[in-house]
Amino acid sequence: MLRPESSSLAASSAVRSTGRIIFGGGPAGIVRRDSSPSLGIALPVLAGAAHEELLLTEGDVDTRQGCVVFDSARETAGFVVASPNAGLETAARKLYRQIFAATAGRRLYRIWNYVPQINAVQQGLENYRQFCRGRSLAFEDQFGLGYQSRLPAASAVGTRHGPLAIAFLAGEAEPRHFENPRQVPAFEYPAIYGPRAPSFSRATLVDGGAGRQLFVSGTAAIRGHATIAADDLAGQLACTRENLEVIAQTSGAGGNFGADDGWRRTFKIYLRHAADLDHVRADLERHLLEAGDVTTYLEADLCRSDLRVEIEAVLSQSQ
Repeated sequence: MLRPESSSLAASSAVRSTGRIIFGGGPAGIVRRDSSPSLGIALPVLAGAAHEELLLTEGDVDTRQGCVVFDSARETAGFVVASPNAGLETAARKLYRQIFAATAGRRLYRIWNYVPQINAVQQGLENYRQFCRGRSLAFEDQFGLGYQSRLPAASAVGTRHGPLAIAFLAGEAEPRHFENPRQVPAFEYPAIYGPRAPSFSRATLVDGGAGRQLFVSGTAAIRGHATIAADDLAGQLACTRENLEVIAQTSGAGGNFGADDGWRRTFKIYLRHAADLDHVRADLERHLLEAGDVTTYLEADLCRSDLRVEIEAVLSQSQ
């Protein structure tokens, strides 16, 4: 049974625990599953293997800089939630500063952003664009004008209920960040997409010695910086699959989005409309998915109102 977490963990009471995100609940917040704190996110699960995502299988759980963190020998995972009713730009800037402090000495590999009412407009600016401005300013505050070279893979999807919540994974290994040659890097988008460009790379590769992980950002039907096949589901799926294939080849995962080279693959597929599930699942099972893939379909608003589907993935390979 899940229950809200109303008090922070004592700094002296670190215990071994599993860091996870649990989907399908109410407003974003820290919840308890058994004795472990988890991040609850209000994204309905439409189909697939899991109602949760593991960030770190086991680590010492504690609170640090306002974040719930899970520390292992080589990695740190965690999450942080904004105060209710906080403005999105201010909240994003604050939460990212907390993440940087909580992961000091380690490098960011992957970030998951859950933005309430992502396409709504408040005070003349879309919520996603407010979030992007706060996130970008936080990265610049931390790393200076050359912060773009430090940007990890990320996704940002819209939740039905707030507040803003962010999950993250960092570690000791030096990550390599990649861009899709068919797309303008998100951090170079022109000003028509908002006062500050989105801050993420298209994929991040981490070689941990015993194996490699490729974190593929939320990927949709974008060429250059423009949406392709606006509101055309079949066209968007085709473009999205092509983008996945290109970024896999660019980052060294090989053909068939890593399946030909034996990568273990985990997918999250975000659908704006639950009614699109059957069409999307049939398309992906025909063109992308393989036996053994772990796949979850979630209902979520996306960063552009004309997008209907977005796919993110984690590819793992032992050495």
